[in-house]
Amino acid sequence: MSNVVNLRQARKAKARADKASQAEVNRARFGRTKAQRQMDATEEERRAALLEGAKITKQDKAED
Repeated sequence: MSNVVNLRQARKAKARADKASQAEVNRARFGRTKAQRQMDATEEERRAALLEGAKITKQDKAED
């Protein structure tokens, strides 16, 4: 014989689990210090500058 399941309790448990997983996502997304955000921003700027410097333009091709 199978166990009896209280649907109200099961629904509440599922809602708690959903909230916990959403909280985990939010902590990973927004839970960073100002220093970490600034470090990431400067790293992204450095990468963008490096990429911009490596681009080949039509003028560069004409000189070759």
